Amino acid sequence: MSDLTAHPPAAWRFRLDSEAVTRFVASAIMLAIALIIVVLPLYALLSQSFEDKAGHFVGLDNFINYAKDPILRQSVLNSLWVAALTVSIVVPLGFLFSYALTRSCVPGKGLFKGIALLPILAPSLLPAIALIYIFGNQGYLKWLMFGHTIYGPVGIIIAQVFHCFPFVVLIMTTALGTADARLYEAAETLNTSRWRIFWTITFPSARYGVINACFVVFTTAIVDFGIAKVIGGKFNMLAVDVYRQIIGQANFQMGAVIGVILLLPAVLTFVVERITYRHQTSQLTSRAVILEPKPSRRFDLTMLAVVVLLSIPILGILGTAVFASFVTLWPYDLSFSLGSFDFGAYDPGGWSSYWNSVEMAAWTALFGTVLAFGGAYLAEKHRKGPLLVSYHIIAMVPLAVPGIVLGLGYVFFFNLPSNPLNVVYGTMAILVMCTIGHYFTVPHLMALTALKQIDAEFEAASQALGVSFWTTLRRVTIPISIPAIIDMATYFFVNAMTTVAGVIFIYASTTKVASIAVVALNDTGDEGAACAMAMMILYTSAGVKLLQVVITKVLLRSQQQWRSGNRATA
Repeated sequence: MSDLTAHPPAAWRFRLDSEAVTRFVASAIMLAIALIIVVLPLYALLSQSFEDKAGHFVGLDNFINYAKDPILRQSVLNSLWVAALTVSIVVPLGFLFSYALTRSCVPGKGLFKGIALLPILAPSLLPAIALIYIFGNQGYLKWLMFGHTIYGPVGIIIAQVFHCFPFVVLIMTTALGTADARLYEAAETLNTSRWRIFWTITFPSARYGVINACFVVFTTAIVDFGIAKVIGGKFNMLAVDVYRQIIGQANFQMGAVIGVILLLPAVLTFVVERITYRHQTSQLTSRAVILEPKPSRRFDLTMLAVVVLLSIPILGILGTAVFASFVTLWPYDLSFSLGSFDFGAYDPGGWSSYWNSVEMAAWTALFGTVLAFGGAYLAEKHRKGPLLVSYHIIAMVPLAVPGIVLGLGYVFFFNLPSNPLNVVYGTMAILVMCTIGHYFTVPHLMALTALKQIDAEFEAASQALGVSFWTTLRRVTIPISIPAIIDMATYFFVNAMTTVAGVIFIYASTTKVASIAVVALNDTGDEGAACAMAMMILYTSAGVKLLQVVITKVLLRSQQQWRSGNRATA
């Protein structure tokens, strides 16, 4: 086979040359798309921060003016200490929840993990609105505030804990899910206490997961727009300052400056994550024995109490949102009503915002998955030239870019009359492009992971047999990668349904999506309708996730039969 690929016949050589040209063109197209949806908008944002209103270069004057404004400076301090406090609360809670799921014999682990991940399916606006129903001026637990208000840092932190909890659980269950049982057996043989085992074996093995969780939560808490907008009150946060500067004061230069400042913690998180990843060592060797938790009545009951107690607030917040969306008039008339779902009574667009979200999410899932998988396929399965290396680097950039920053960059780049791409401004296309760019990194990595599991011999055999790489891609690579492709599409769809900050600056009256409608309804005081719209987002996201589970199980069952058949034949 190696001789055939090294010295192919003339006809094959022509086919290989033509396919090389095709791959080069495809790589160039992928790189151009990545530049348009990620790099050029960010460059436009950076350029705007160094210019005055007339477009003249002014150096650091805008940053100096920002530093001189005491209100804006306070926003930086507010964002930092709120994010730090959120980390100190949610990371230990998420670690404890994950520890209970992975190191005990708690019954119903799947159910409890599903409860913990529910907030991912809802926009960040939802917990903020629900907390108003619980602790607000008309809240049923407002007495727990002891005369204080939920509007401000208290409400922001509680909502951020709810919003960030599933991220910590996902990271920590992965970090704690694999361990070498031999270490624990040796410790038990030496009569080591459970507490000492935890601090000498368990925590050190999971420390990189803890570090990553801390930085993910810290960045999310700083850059989130929806929570601070709904429940922040007069408490200034950086993400809301961007909105006020752009929408309220039309001060694009100062908005760009704040956008650049918001990039710093995200970039720092990305750098630290890369450093910790390089220093992380494998916890499982080839001789390792996977740790299986042993039943212990006292410990298991304690961990069951932990997961139940942590699940109650999640269900309480979501349950409040569900209940509030079905009452006639909170808190005066609590009879059942569908009036809050009559969106036309509160917004001239009615249900159009919801259907716009579904449409945007569908297009994002379709085009985003094609781009992410196609680019990853070129980068992984073919010779890595400068085009593909550049593409891979750009594909990693969105991981360090907040949605509100990228969205602001889209305003500066696509709104220029001289830009030939200006035609997409105000259309559904720009919402799809921005959403794909914002969430591109994770599907890209998912595709790379799936493709790395497919042996390169498939491509080598195809070349030896004179089969084009397009045919191999269509008949071999894609069918094997279908479960990963479904995961990618679902990821794009759910995030497109829940995104707020990424599209807050670039939607038009005809393309307003459901998450933006929630913000607008909340601003007009129609909390019931806002809650109902937020719940529609959650219902849709949950439905898509359930559909993903069903389809994946069916596909895996059919693939398992195919693999079993191959083994039997062999």
